[in-house]
Amino acid sequence: MMTIPAGVGTLDYFPCRYGTSRAVFRGPARSLARPYIAVLGGSATFGKYVEQPFACLVEQALGAPVANLGALTAGVDFYLSDPPVLEVAARAEVAVVQVTGAEALSNPFYSVHSRRNDRFLAATPALRALFPQVDVADIHFTRHLLQVLKRSDESAYARVVQGLKAAWLDRMRQLLAQLPKRRVLLWMADAPPPDRAETLDPAPPFIDRTMLDALRPEVDEVVIATPSARARSLAPFDMIYPETEAALAACLPGAAMHAEVAAELAPVVQGLL
Repeated sequence: MMTIPAGVGTLDYFPCRYGTSRAVFRGPARSLARPYIAVLGGSATFGKYVEQPFACLVEQALGAPVANLGALTAGVDFYLSDPPVLEVAARAEVAVVQVTGAEALSNPFYSVHSRRNDRFLAATPALRALFPQVDVADIHFTRHLLQVLKRSDESAYARVVQGLKAAWLDRMRQLLAQLPKRRVLLWMADAPPPDRAETLDPAPPFIDRTMLDALRPEVDEVVIATPSARARSLAPFDMIYPETEAALAACLPGAAMHAEVAAELAPVVQGLL
């Protein structure tokens, strides 16, 4: 593992790397010499704008190292494209996987950046055939792409959404199969999983209760964590961010929400150790 000097900013994330991976994670780096827990996920798991993300709080509660492998804008493809990180996660006693959206992965219709999974790279022939009228040359993010597709042809857009859901389930099964036997799926969102999820909002996009139920045989527990009224009222006042990033901070969980997630997650993980 390697620690990287932090840059200038309002909050020091102590960025670090594990093993031979080139990906950057939140530190300080944890020692992997003794039994540890691994958490995987996107910007919420990373704990952007909060001093103590839930991984740190679970570590304090259990007295065991928790390697925060959450990464900014990461989705499932982030891990499947980085074998060294998967090796670190696979050696953990327990792995916790945050549910991320189905828009942030390569699929039959478009490809995404291997590390920045919110970045749209290229359309496939299948997408071009469905949307010959759409010029994607100036589109750089998956959310923007999907917004354009929906405005262009809602019927064709619905086919894309179904493709994203199927790709997400397949890729999640691939990921879970490479993790330790003791696995926890974490839903960390403003509301419980909906019965149907056909739109980009609320987050995580396109993930519904049926999809989570399909993954239950692959994990030991599914933890559903949603913010209390108190946590909602405190965010974003319990976060540290520059004024220019206020809009982004409003989309992420605050410190009170991280504390609530840790309180729900810690006893579940403890029971698996």
